[in-house]
Amino acid sequence: MSIYKAVKPLTLGSGSPRRKDLLQSAGLVFEIKPATCEEPTPTPGQDPEDYAIKMAELKAINVAENNPGTYVLGSDTIVVRDRDILGKPVNREEAYEMVKSLCGRKHKVISGCALISPEGEKQSYAVSTEVEFIDFNEAAVRAYAATGEPDDKAGAYAIQGQGAFLVKGISGSYTNVVGLPLARVIESLMDWGVVVAGEG
Repeated sequence: MSIYKAVKPLTLGSGSPRRKDLLQSAGLVFEIKPATCEEPTPTPGQDPEDYAIKMAELKAINVAENNPGTYVLGSDTIVVRDRDILGKPVNREEAYEMVKSLCGRKHKVISGCALISPEGEKQSYAVSTEVEFIDFNEAAVRAYAATGEPDDKAGAYAIQGQGAFLVKGISGSYTNVVGLPLARVIESLMDWGVVVAGEG
């Protein structure tokens, strides 16, 4: 018996295997249609939460335009050091530098989420989690960068993978750091009647 069930058509506007796994862990059945739009870089001084929400909305709108008749969930997760938004590293050296810059300090992981109905109604929000890294030495960080795991990750680490060794503690949603604030997403889907609880 599943914990939740999608009773209306639902489409995940992302190709992220982590987001797919999180939604499936709740028992949901849905389509996957990755967004095909360009992802603009943040403008100088742009609020990180505002950027994450706008990116999620951009992806959700892109998918909704090409897939009528379904509720579309778009999401974008960013890593923020102070006010700097860290994207995906372009190579292993940048991955090392990125992870090293997070060691021994706290940073934020912010996921923007956007839900669009078949009628064009929109609900969007951001969820923030604070993460603290242990201050690991250069050799350990270089070894992690060399695994290749950071290559396609914002902030150059995966808390659900080998990157867990870096994490001293978190404050907030763990699944948000993985890539989707599952509890908040389920709540919004239930609010709209897309998902119900306790169905077989």
